[in-house]
Amino acid sequence: MPTLSRSTIHSDFDSNVAAGLQLAPEADSWRARFTAMACPCEVLIDTLDKSVANNAANAVSMEAWRIERKFSRYLSDNIIYKINTAAGRIIKVDEETQRLLDFAACLYQTSDGLFDITSGVLRKVWHFDGSDQLPDAASVRDVLKLVGWHRVQWKAPYLRMPAGMEIDFGGIGKEYAVDRAAQLASVASGVSLLINFGGDIVATGPRTKDRAWKVAIESTAQDQPTPMVELKRGGVTTSGDARRFLLKDGVRYGHILDPRNGWPVRDAPRSVTVLEANCTQAGVLSTLAILQGRGAEKFLRKHKVAHWISR
Repeated sequence: MPTLSRSTIHSDFDSNVAAGLQLAPEADSWRARFTAMACPCEVLIDTLDKSVANNAANAVSMEAWRIERKFSRYLSDNIIYKINTAAGRIIKVDEETQRLLDFAACLYQTSDGLFDITSGVLRKVWHFDGSDQLPDAASVRDVLKLVGWHRVQWKAPYLRMPAGMEIDFGGIGKEYAVDRAAQLASVASGVSLLINFGGDIVATGPRTKDRAWKVAIESTAQDQPTPMVELKRGGVTTSGDARRFLLKDGVRYGHILDPRNGWPVRDAPRSVTVLEANCTQAGVLSTLAILQGRGAEKFLRKHKVAHWISR
């Protein structure tokens, strides 16, 4: 996954232990760290002013935690839980949820069903823990009956799904959080930022003196040098199976599933990294590229985006 290039962190730092946010000075900037959405998050803030850095760090972390509380499928007191436990009842959603559902519906249509936010229920039979334990075909077929955006009745702001179906914004939620946090923090601080939520990255603008941020692209190939991207503005994301996979009889099964058949995509690259105008666009394209299987390269060239592929 993409990572921020490192520099020496001074021993003195401010830590808000209760909130889980740490802010530390670097040579010519500040670095904030916290945890959200089950991943490490970092923000590089292009300023020497501690108060400005603190405003930016707070804006980013608070927005990340807000989105996690609202849209995580692991919580039992948010809109996703309400939708997923409605058991066939009609649910009225708020404006923000409506926008995400509209976006998801558009992705489903334009991808011919490859991008489907109802496919998360397949986790009931797939457990990508690095073992050789594949589910049997009958189990996959049974769960597949609960997959398919075409089964959902959606006319904003009202949503109705058959009992047992679920939605999961995992395919777009973290990238959305990065972009939202970037917008809010830029306004709050007035300086350039590089934000990284578990490998989903966005740069809000160039550093002072028009310098670029440096982002390393993690490669799955051991014998290849790590690509380094100089980024002034835009989003970078990576999709792949580096950490979540199954391995049986020499065949590797990545965790990205084809929602049309419930099985891992065949002949998919090990990883795809995309550079786009923002994190959400980059994330959608990197995921869709993986879903193309051996056609990933052709797909990305068609969309004329900067990209890196590891096989």
